[in-house]
Amino acid sequence: MARSTTIKDALKRWQEDHDGQNPIEAEDIQLQFRWPPIERMDGTLGTLVNCQKLSLSSNMIEKITGLNGMKNLRILALGRNYIKSFNGLEAVGDTLEELWISYNQIDKLKGVESLRKLKVLYMANNTVRDWAELARLQAIAGTLEDLVFAGNPLVENLDEAVYFREVTKRLPTLKKLDGIPMLTDDAE
Repeated sequence: MARSTTIKDALKRWQEDHDGQNPIEAEDIQLQFRWPPIERMDGTLGTLVNCQKLSLSSNMIEKITGLNGMKNLRILALGRNYIKSFNGLEAVGDTLEELWISYNQIDKLKGVESLRKLKVLYMANNTVRDWAELARLQAIAGTLEDLVFAGNPLVENLDEAVYFREVTKRLPTLKKLDGIPMLTDDAE
């Protein structure tokens, strides 16, 4: 069995693939689909001070770590991993605007309140079962505009109209749910 790819090795390969560009200076770093896959995020990521968009999708990452120092990170793609919680995102809470974290194993949204600028949250096909967890998004309702939540056990057996009504009740300022623009009542 091949040993996993480290962040350091992945960045070295990224640099080779980008004509020797120093990843520390890059704004967009794509480390998805590594083989062997990346299993751990680490402090090496903190050296990417100019990075605005980081993709680590389709690896085998279980925990979010190592984001300290990524003071310009706006978009983080972590879809198709084995992530179980939002722990570790606090380090980018003041800059992160988009979090793509679908197809993971997240059942609790504890920690989402630290993402003070989050506008887009794609977290379809996770394991959220409880409306109380979805209600945690109220802490960032002032900024959250676009939510993709389909495929979570909470909504699997709900009629679409009931689902939209329940989400609207909890997140009335949401502009888009599962790719569908929300109807707003301007008469209020």
